[in-house]
Amino acid sequence: MSQHYRYLIIGAGMTADAAVRGIRQIDPTGSVGLIGAEPEPPYDRPPLSKGLWQGGALDKVWRNTPEKGLTLHLGRRALTLDRQNKEVIDSQQDRYSFDKLLLATGGTPRQLPFDGERIIYFRTLADYRRLRTLTEQGQRFAVIGGGFIGSEIAAALAMNGKEVVMLFPEETIGGRVFPRALGLFLNDYYRAKGVQVLAGETVTALELSGTQCLLKTASQQSIQVDGVVAGIGIQPNIELAQAAGLEVSNGIVVDEYLRTGDPDIYAAGDVAAFHNPALGKRIRVEHEDNANTMGQLAGRNMAGAADPYHHLPFFYSDLFELGFEGVGELDARLETVADWQQPGGKGVVYYLEDGRVRGVLLWDVWGQVDAARELIAEPGPLRPDSLRGRLPR
Repeated sequence: MSQHYRYLIIGAGMTADAAVRGIRQIDPTGSVGLIGAEPEPPYDRPPLSKGLWQGGALDKVWRNTPEKGLTLHLGRRALTLDRQNKEVIDSQQDRYSFDKLLLATGGTPRQLPFDGERIIYFRTLADYRRLRTLTEQGQRFAVIGGGFIGSEIAAALAMNGKEVVMLFPEETIGGRVFPRALGLFLNDYYRAKGVQVLAGETVTALELSGTQCLLKTASQQSIQVDGVVAGIGIQPNIELAQAAGLEVSNGIVVDEYLRTGDPDIYAAGDVAAFHNPALGKRIRVEHEDNANTMGQLAGRNMAGAADPYHHLPFFYSDLFELGFEGVGELDARLETVADWQQPGGKGVVYYLEDGRVRGVLLWDVWGQVDAARELIAEPGPLRPDSLRGRLPR
C-alpha cells in the first residue's frame, strides 16, 4: 500500500495530537497521516502515574484528536525515511509519501542490564493496564528508580493500599533534581507514608518464583514482591533521523522553527533538541507542557506559519499530598537558594549558575510559573541573598 499526505507525522502521542491541532489552525483541509507504534490513538500520559490512581476515569485520557482529513496508522513503526524521495516505509511494509514530515517519535524507557520480562518499564497505557491488573492480584511491589516516574508510581501504589519497596542508587528521592535537604525530607516523608525506602541501592538480578519476583541487590538483600515497576528514564528515539542523515545530539537537532537540517522535516516533543533563549543553550524536555506547546507550533509551521519556539517549558508532579511545579533547569549540582515558609511544606528553590537563575522549583506554590520564566530570562548577575522573597511563597 502507498499513500500520500500533505502532512505526515511519525508518532501518535501528545505531541502528534498537538501538531494536528496546529496544522488545522492554518490549513483546515490538508491531508494528515499519523503513524503510531501503540494500538491506541493519542492520549494524555500524565494521568497514568497521577490521576488514574486517585479515582480518575480512564476514558478521560483520550485526546480526541481532530478526525477531519486525518488517517491513523496504528500498531506499526516507521522503519526507513528516504529524504530524497520524501517517503517513509513502516513495519508492515506500507509506504507513505509526504510534503511535510514531523518526527514526534518520543523515547524508549531505559532498561536494566538483566532479563526483566516481569518488569514494567512504566510509560504507556498498556503499562498502566498491566500494573492495574497486578495490583488486583498482589499486595507487595518494588519500584526501581527515585526520579519523576518512580516517585509518582511509588506514591500512587501506596495510596492504593499496597506495600511498596522503593530502590534507587542516589542518596535521596529526586536526588538529581532536588537539593539534598529536600531529598532527605522526601525520604522521611515517604517512609512515614509506609514506603520502604532503600536509598543508595541497586538491583543486580531478578529471579522468578511462580507469580512472584525475587530481587537481588548490590548489598546482598533479597526482596520478594508481586510486581516490579521501573522508572529509570528514557532514551530519545533518534534512530530513524540518524539513519536518514539528520543531525542528532541528545535528540534530533532543530532550529528555532523546529525544522531539522531538511527544511521539509520537523521534530518536536521528547525527541527534539532545541535552543532556548532564556537559558542560552540547547535543551531537550520530556514533559507535557513541552509536548503540547511545541507540537502545536510545529504543526503551524509545517502548514506555513513562521513562529519561533522560544517557550521555556514547565513540569509538575504530585507526590501524596505534596505538589510542585518546576521551570527551567532543576539540577541538584547547581547552587541552590531555598526560601521556605517551612522546610518541605511550602516554598521556592532557586537554581543558580554564574550569577543567573537557571531554574525555579515552586513547592506547593501556585500561579508563579510565568514569574519564574521572567526571572530565568533576567541577565543578572543576581546575588543569592537577593532571591529570598523574590517570588511569593
